[in-house]
Amino acid sequence: MDRFEKRAMALALSLVMMFFGLVVYAAKGLQADLPTCLPNARLFERGRVVEIGPNRYQVDVVAYMWGFDMGTVNQIKLPRGAVVDFYITSRDVMHGYHIDKTLVNLMAIPGAVTYSRVKFDRAGEYQIICHEYCGLGHQNMAGQVIVE
Repeated sequence: MDRFEKRAMALALSLVMMFFGLVVYAAKGLQADLPTCLPNARLFERGRVVEIGPNRYQVDVVAYMWGFDMGTVNQIKLPRGAVVDFYITSRDVMHGYHIDKTLVNLMAIPGAVTYSRVKFDRAGEYQIICHEYCGLGHQNMAGQVIVE
């Protein structure tokens, strides 16, 4: 190897180590839950919002062309400080599920369930959008989390 190849290899290795360190820092230092795919989870056909404990909720979301079935009319109302487990799947094609002002950024994949947890500490409106182009009605895929 000549010196340019050695430098390129050292740079590539240091970048990989830096990215790995940033992921560990985000997960541990910032207490960010990394999105998880649960391929063996029980698939669900309908969306729902269920209170599973004091200020703890589970939201099952089914994405479809061109909307989100969350068991509500695309709006979820929660109290401030609520901890929410989001489980999402898709009926048809891949969709995105992003909740503005949070770290929730999931892919809705047919045949699989993806998962993320978030705590809503601040009151306000959090927009939900599909960030994966899924067809002509893509712009209509929206929802809202309202924290009171």
